[in-house]
Amino acid sequence: MLYNLLAPFAEESSLFNIFRYLTFRSGGAVMTALLLSFLLGPRVIAWLKSKQPHGQPIRSDGPESHLLTKKGTPTMGGVLILLAVTISTLLWADLANGYVWIVLFVTIGFGAVGFGDDYLKLTKRGSKGLPGRFKLVAQIAIGAVAAYAAMRLTNEPLSTGLTVPFFKDILIQLGWLFVPFAVFVMVGASNAVNLTDGLDGLAIVPVMIVAGCFALIAYLVGNAVFANYLQLHFVAGSGELAVFCAALVGASLGFLWFNAPPAMVFMGDTGSLSMGGALGAISVVVKHELVLAIVGGLFVLETASVIVQVVSFKLTGKRVFRMAPLHHHFEKKGWAEPTIVIRFWIIASILALAGLSTLKLR
Repeated sequence: MLYNLLAPFAEESSLFNIFRYLTFRSGGAVMTALLLSFLLGPRVIAWLKSKQPHGQPIRSDGPESHLLTKKGTPTMGGVLILLAVTISTLLWADLANGYVWIVLFVTIGFGAVGFGDDYLKLTKRGSKGLPGRFKLVAQIAIGAVAAYAAMRLTNEPLSTGLTVPFFKDILIQLGWLFVPFAVFVMVGASNAVNLTDGLDGLAIVPVMIVAGCFALIAYLVGNAVFANYLQLHFVAGSGELAVFCAALVGASLGFLWFNAPPAMVFMGDTGSLSMGGALGAISVVVKHELVLAIVGGLFVLETASVIVQVVSFKLTGKRVFRMAPLHHHFEKKGWAEPTIVIRFWIIASILALAGLSTLKLR
C-alpha cells in the first residue's frame, strides 16, 4: 500500500524514492511483522486461553511426556502469524502485483482450512478435526485456482514450464499438467510443515529459514540483471514476493518468541497449513519447485518417515521407526526435546545452504 501511495511522488522528492526499492520494503516488512507479533502476541494468546480452558487436545498415543508438559497449552497461534504476515504484506508490497494476491489467497485459504480443523478438535475435545478427505479437497481446490492464476499471469514459455536445478537450459514443458503439479507442490508443502509441527519451535524456525531463502530467490529471479548473470529463468514481477517472504520471516521470528520451549502457544493447523501452502505457492511462482524440496528438505524427511512407517506396517506388520513423524522416533529413543529441535534446526540450515548452491552451480 505504501508503495502504491508514495512511490508515484518519487520524481518530486527523493525521500519517496526509497519506496521503489524491494530491499527497503522487504526490510520494512520484516520489522513490521516482528513488531506486530510482539504487540499482538500477548493479546492473541490471552484470547486463545480464554476460549480454550483445557488447551490443545494431546494425542494419547504420543510420547508420554507430552501429556504432562504440553497439557493446557492453547493452539491456533497461527492466527497471530496470519495477522502479522497479511498486514505487513498489504502495507509494504505492491498491491497491483498479481503474484502477491495469489500467494495471499493460498496463505489465507489454507489457514482457513486449518482454523476449521483446529476449531473442531477443540470443540470435540479430541485429536480428530475436519475429515481428511474434506481438508484435502479444500486444499486442492484452493491450490488449483492459484495454480491456474499463476499460469495465466506468467509469460510463455515459463507459464507451464518446470525448471531443473543445476541445469540452466532445461525447461520441461508440462502443458496442462502444470496445474495438478503445482497443486501437488502446494498441498504437499502444506501438509509436510503440518507433520513437522510436533515439538516446541521445531517447525517455525525451518519455515523462517526457507522463507529467507525464497526471499533471496524471488529477488534474483524477479530482477532481469541478476537472473541473466546467474543464468536463472527471469519471471517478471515475481521479485515482489521478496516482501511477502520477508514478512513471513518477521512473523515467524515473532511467533518463536512465544513458541520457544516451553511453548506458551502452539501454531496448530491454522499456522502450519497456511505457511506450508505459502512456501509451495511461492516456489511455483518463481519456478523453483524442485529447489523447495532441497531447501525444505527437513519437511521432506519428516513426511517420508510417515510414508515409510505406514507402508512398512501395512506390508509387513512391522514399524521402521519407534514412532512417526521422525522427531517422535528420537523422543522415544530418549533424546531431550531441545536436543531434537536444535539438531533439526541445524539440518534445516545445512539443507538450505545446499538448496541455495543451485543458484550458482549451473
